Amino acid sequence: MANKNRIAKSSVEKVRESTDIIDVVSEVVSLKKSGKEWIGLCPFHKEKTPSFTVNREKKLYHCFGCQAKGDLYKFVIDINQISFAEAVYLLAERKNIALEFETPETKQEYEKTISKK
Repeated sequence: MANKNRIAKSSVEKVRESTDIIDVVSEVVSLKKSGKEWIGLCPFHKEKTPSFTVNREKKLYHCFGCQAKGDLYKFVIDINQISFAEAVYLLAERKNIALEFETPETKQEYEKTISKK
């Protein structure tokens, strides 16, 4: 049985695949290429030397200083202090991706919530 309060998994994956984590993170962190990864100062704690890495291929980030880590969605959630659904919506909006929901009622409820914010 489908969860009536969810964005369709296909939409979540479509947004993930079409979004470059480097583009998203570099709006907050000044990144420099270092081999396969990008490095910069961690946005989650104060530091003077870069310990924050981002891997474009894996779409993951990790800070060796404060141990913050996660994927594209986790970064958007933590930086903006929003829910998973809001992070998906925010990233979908950037790429003009129409989200699909598991039920029509969910879409209507979600659009009301977003319009209030």
